[in-house]
Amino acid sequence: MQNTLHPIQIKQCPFCGGTEFVYGYQAGYGAIMRDQSLLAAGQALRYIICRNCGSVVHSYVDNPEKLLKRSNRKR
Repeated sequence: MQNTLHPIQIKQCPFCGGTEFVYGYQAGYGAIMRDQSLLAAGQALRYIICRNCGSVVHSYVDNPEKLLKRSNRKR
């Protein structure tokens, strides 16, 4: 899945200089949860990975506002 919500342009890997990237995600037990939340659903952690060296050059979640308490979310 391509990074459509976050228009971050990475042109070169800071580790090896590579210029081709793949997109991946980590979910399930690797999901990001809000601190001290037992019932909230987690957010998949998404990655932009260098095809040349395999380094994760950027990581993000699609909906960071879901990590906030309901009372602190933008409406």
